[in-house]
Amino acid sequence: MNPIHYPVGVLVMAYGGPNSLGELPGYLSDIRSGRPTTPAVLEEIAYNYQQIGGRSPLLGISTKQVAAVKRLLNPNVYRCYLGMRHWSPWIEDVVGQMIVDGITHAVSVVLTPHFSKLSVAKYQVKVTDGIDMYRGQIAFEHIASYHDAPKLVQALANRVQQGLDCWPADERDDVHVVFSAHSLPVRIVKMGDPYDDQLRETAELVAAGAGLSERQWSWSYQSAGRSPEPWLGPQLGEHLHDLARRGIKNIVSVPVGFVSDHVEILYDIDIQARELGRELGLRLERPPALNLDPLYIETLADLIQTRAAPWLPLAETADHVAPISGV
Repeated sequence: MNPIHYPVGVLVMAYGGPNSLGELPGYLSDIRSGRPTTPAVLEEIAYNYQQIGGRSPLLGISTKQVAAVKRLLNPNVYRCYLGMRHWSPWIEDVVGQMIVDGITHAVSVVLTPHFSKLSVAKYQVKVTDGIDMYRGQIAFEHIASYHDAPKLVQALANRVQQGLDCWPADERDDVHVVFSAHSLPVRIVKMGDPYDDQLRETAELVAAGAGLSERQWSWSYQSAGRSPEPWLGPQLGEHLHDLARRGIKNIVSVPVGFVSDHVEILYDIDIQARELGRELGLRLERPPALNLDPLYIETLADLIQTRAAPWLPLAETADHVAPISGV
């Protein structure tokens, strides 16, 4: 890489979510590439959002995450932006603004640590689409994944401990930790996609960091899409049934594939899975999502600075650090 003119752009990307129930049909249409959503599915998803306040909290949380990362970066070197894949602010439009702002070099990172051709790669396509739409030129360095970043692993291990702390010390050995992530179609395994391997590596690293034995944790997928093709499993509901049959009564849910509170956590786990757990005689607790956890924010800032470093004179790669408040 060659040295560049400042600032270096930082494009942080997230999935997107509806800011009201009125936006839900358009949001689902974008996710489904314009395919119609049946009234029954729309009603079901609207109900889920009603149960968590009628809107997605993702935009607000993502905005705060970007602001927190910005505070850890040298303001004379970096300029931060937030783009969403499936809702406003659209990634393509944000890239257009970066072009208007004179950004020539940028680092992108998605607010999900695990790479898949069906997820992170599609964000990168949106970046290219934005450059084409606005007829500009930005040299992008894409951070594809960071599933084994030490600070991320430590932040998640801390969450495991928070979950275990819901029980008295003498009962924690009998508490079972379930790690999970959003399911994707089974065909990604045949494609040689690293998603499943990266997720299971994260779970193993977090379990080791939290001092869990093999019998104290297991893996599950969740939130499978509504399509006829097979999805990666076991799904969380099936897994809870299995754990109940094994005589396990106390469960900590740690969704390592998600870094922010949104409907797949607030409804699928906190409401749906917890209700099923009660029916099965299980107690299910979930520690907070990472959100603004300082270790997670530091992970993002470290990755960005490492990727941008070859562009920058050595004297200007030093961290600009200010304290942040975690959740």
